[in-house]
Amino acid sequence: MTRKFWLCLAVCALALAVACARQSASPTSPTAIGAGSTGAAPDGSTLKVSAPVPLSPMNALKLDIATVPTLVITNSTFAYGSTVALTYRFQIFSAAGVAVYTSSQVPGSAGATTSHAATTAALEGEQTYTWQARAEYGDLFGPWFSSSSASFVTPTSEGFIKGNEMYDPLINGKTVGELHGPTAFAVGQTGGVTLGDHDAYISYELPQTLLEGEFSLLVTDMPANTKGGKTKLFAMGQGYSDIVTNEYRMTVEKRGDPPGIVAWRFIARDDVIDTEGAEREEYNFQAHLLYFWRATWQSNYFEVEIREGGFSGQTVYRKGKHWEGRGYEANPHVLYVGAPIGRSGPDGASVNGVKIRQVYVGPFRRPASANQ
Repeated sequence: MTRKFWLCLAVCALALAVACARQSASPTSPTAIGAGSTGAAPDGSTLKVSAPVPLSPMNALKLDIATVPTLVITNSTFAYGSTVALTYRFQIFSAAGVAVYTSSQVPGSAGATTSHAATTAALEGEQTYTWQARAEYGDLFGPWFSSSSASFVTPTSEGFIKGNEMYDPLINGKTVGELHGPTAFAVGQTGGVTLGDHDAYISYELPQTLLEGEFSLLVTDMPANTKGGKTKLFAMGQGYSDIVTNEYRMTVEKRGDPPGIVAWRFIARDDVIDTEGAEREEYNFQAHLLYFWRATWQSNYFEVEIREGGFSGQTVYRKGKHWEGRGYEANPHVLYVGAPIGRSGPDGASVNGVKIRQVYVGPFRRPASANQ
């Protein structure tokens, strides 16, 4: 019994000595990564690094036309001097504070700064945006920098065609479409293209069919009395076949005989709707005024609206109809400002002499810059 007692006492003493030896060893300095993973800081960050410092663009810098926003920061540093390679994440916010772009992890540069070109950011023209950035390592992340001065202003857009959406401001002598016939660009900030005769028009082809959406534009230099009994202001159809007989024809007309008549036709998969007889209303358009025209097709309803004075002006025309069956499925989906000459001849092609700008076709709202 005595031998067992002394043996147990010896084992306990040995265990206590080992434990004391372990506790007396010098503690190792915490590593940056290990310290970061022990819990979130008050700001929510989990990586013990400094926030990057924004360098450019700053203070609502106005970007040049066709310039991609390139965001530049000074690199973050670890609290414990680690040399682990960091990545960075960038975000861009609208003036309303909504995140409109978030990058993937961007490798940090070897020098003191890192830059990121936001090539895929879908930004509207002439809008103010703010941005921020933070350092990351795997699933850990440092704090976002805090600076209200990290901001920029996008340039006036020169347009795009992507997916089922198209925007063509028709400024700076440029178009994203294809010009046909006698056309002329206007000089000045608002721009615009004048259709010189019935055979003048602009064509566009969407990469994807716009099943539901709107086709809208701004028009000036259009009096009530223009040449042509069935002239078209804008149109669309399937491919480049005759617009008059096109199986997915959509035409919006401003006729000049008699003056100021508004008419339209829309052909969906299973139905045809149009204005007939007295439904073709007359309006006394004035050449010196700006008009906003919009056609919409959605939920089996087609409608044409006209506002005098521009996008924010008074609605002077609104008429639509329900169609039966399936929807609009033109493929390829081809758009026209004006219209090519079809079976009915020049009398049924473009409204001559009008100036058109800020053309939008798509499933979303028009860019704010398109309404000026």
